[in-house]
Amino acid sequence: MSVDTTTHTAQPFTATVPGTARIGANRELKRAVEAYWAGRSDRAALEAVAVDLRATSRRGLTGTGIDSVPVNTFSYYDQVLDTAVMLGALPQRVEAISDPLDRYFAAARGSDDVTPLEMTKWFDTNYHYIVPEIGPDTAFTLDATRVLTELAEATADGVDGRPVVVGPITFLALSKAVDNAAAPLTRLDEVVPLYVDLLGRLAEAGAQWVQIDEPILVTDTVENLPALAESVYSTLSEARSRPSILVQTYFGDARESLGALGRTGVEAVGVDLVAGGVESVRSAGLGGKIVVAGVVDGRNVWRTDLDAALGVLESLRGSVGSLVVSTSCSTLHVPYTLAGEDGLDNTLRGWLAFASEKHAEVVALARAFANGRADQADVFDAAATALASRADDPRLHVDAVRARLTALTSADWTRSDSAARRTVQDAALNLPTLATTTIGSYPQTTDIRKARQALRTGTIDAAEYTHHMQAEIADVIALQEQVGLDVLVHGEPERNDMVQYFAEQLDGFFATVNGWVQSYGSRCVRPPILFGDVVRPAPMTVDWFAYAQSLASKPVKGMLTGPVTILAWSFVRDDQPLADTAKQVALAIRDETVDLEQSGAAIIQVDEPALRELLPLRAADRAAYLDWAVTAFRLSTAGVGDATQIHTHLCYSEFGEVIGAIADLDADVTSIEAARSHMEVLADLNGIGFANQVGPGVYDIHSPRVPAADEVTASLREALAAVPADRLWVNPDCGLKTRTTGEVTEALTNMVAAAHAVR
Repeated sequence: MSVDTTTHTAQPFTATVPGTARIGANRELKRAVEAYWAGRSDRAALEAVAVDLRATSRRGLTGTGIDSVPVNTFSYYDQVLDTAVMLGALPQRVEAISDPLDRYFAAARGSDDVTPLEMTKWFDTNYHYIVPEIGPDTAFTLDATRVLTELAEATADGVDGRPVVVGPITFLALSKAVDNAAAPLTRLDEVVPLYVDLLGRLAEAGAQWVQIDEPILVTDTVENLPALAESVYSTLSEARSRPSILVQTYFGDARESLGALGRTGVEAVGVDLVAGGVESVRSAGLGGKIVVAGVVDGRNVWRTDLDAALGVLESLRGSVGSLVVSTSCSTLHVPYTLAGEDGLDNTLRGWLAFASEKHAEVVALARAFANGRADQADVFDAAATALASRADDPRLHVDAVRARLTALTSADWTRSDSAARRTVQDAALNLPTLATTTIGSYPQTTDIRKARQALRTGTIDAAEYTHHMQAEIADVIALQEQVGLDVLVHGEPERNDMVQYFAEQLDGFFATVNGWVQSYGSRCVRPPILFGDVVRPAPMTVDWFAYAQSLASKPVKGMLTGPVTILAWSFVRDDQPLADTAKQVALAIRDETVDLEQSGAAIIQVDEPALRELLPLRAADRAAYLDWAVTAFRLSTAGVGDATQIHTHLCYSEFGEVIGAIADLDADVTSIEAARSHMEVLADLNGIGFANQVGPGVYDIHSPRVPAADEVTASLREALAAVPADRLWVNPDCGLKTRTTGEVTEALTNMVAAAHAVR
């Protein structure tokens, strides 16, 4: 629809969401994509699944009462990668692949001949995005095929779809300069005209609204961000032909930029009022704008206090042009529905809302805001009754746990000097220079999955299941000895997930049956729900470690997940500070490390891949977070003696902002993702005088390609240019559970050969 921007009146709506999940309620997309990758199905089959998932999503939203439906939120892998395709910003090594879909997947995960783009966390979530590479030769061109296709599907379905695209500021701010190129944001003048062109095409195709996502506006990492926002959106709102524009922010408070957007001609601004503040909206000068108010939490699973949310909406009445009710962000980050979660007791169920329940909350709030609370009295009263039961539930207040926390002193998270520990450990372990190891997990084979399913259904008992897992452990130990690794792991066959496994054995957690969310690409996880005080009733890993060590003459690492990562990859209670919950989890992990040490573990790895993930988006909030995050890790690892070597692992994040905290963890050995970024993190570590041992990943496990020995040797020599050999370990980037046994065997053989050659 062409519009005269001086007289255009936006078509109203009352209830919406910024986006929804795309994997399917039963992970249909995961299975379809992986079948395509494996050659078991063709493109037509994959596309048929995608079309059906999009239609199902639209029907679900309209059936709930959502009256503005987001489209183009589907992705075969990642929305940032989709934006790179839309803007013609794929690197030349990928553009050489003629088939568009295979080119797309090669960019995401690599191929035999193509290294993939980097992957890192999407703001402070556990979702990973593909990092675009912007070089001097990047020539931006618009390809609107996908967004126009999804809009046409919605129109054919009788749905007035609202196309969603990642905005130009966020896209370039999250991109990476390569080949000595200038900072990507310097290319805004080239990219913004493509968005003007896109707006015209969407208007011509009948779009009434377009949503442009700019979550970067809630950060303070970009210089002159409000001025950029005002310039870009003044230009876009002045486009001759365009739909109405909703600029959507989320994950925080966009306070500095809200006023800038208010001075442009955009019709609507979306704000996160769960993580952000009402006062910022009130004072931003949005009197002539529609404000899409995210009062329902799109990132956590707790039921909304509807009365409190309605109060927030009422507090904005009159200070903005009009209000639309929404979730705080896309419901991509929560499971699809509570339906089928039969293991929940009724009390706990009453505290929760997954995506479909949150969509219903949005509609109930919109109707109550328009017609008064009495219009939705039954819904509001049921929510209030359920939430009131949390205050007195004994699972949320365990006296023994709270007394233990109160008694803690700094001595409980302090170890001896790292140099003194190194002397004792070197003598005890007697490892070679450039010691080789892996991060923890090995392939989750079909036999492992069948055994786990058989245990769940009662086809086999616990004793037979243990026998199956021990057989897998024996195979993994044999494989590692065959390829010549120096420090072994048991392979974690018994673990469905590195957080869920522990959650299932700790009081205060609940593990869902079908609560899947997308982590990246086809990788899905089931974050457990941390609802109460955390207690470890019994050892969780000791028997598996002891069995593995009994099979090996070389040291086997005990493998644990750290407290910050357990929090980051769970849905965490919202009724107390995160720092308090982290310390509760840390005490449980501490007890496990002590038991592992007493069972003979000379090396214990406590993984913290999510350390960077929880870093607040505003600089002023970071010191407090890093203080309690480091304290929680050290509390979990300081119960062992000097001779026990503590390892940790961090992966797929931008580490520069937490580099000091990595050192403060004071792990004896830190393994860290470095292959895709070509060892960039080592310069950061050197810059702060990091003196402990480090294992930068020498090859990327998230790609199916197997690196040749000379390629790994080159990576290892890159690492040696920054770290002396006596402090350097040799390992892959991350765990190996997503790879096949054949890929693992070949890659590790090449890695060990490279280590021997460099030695």
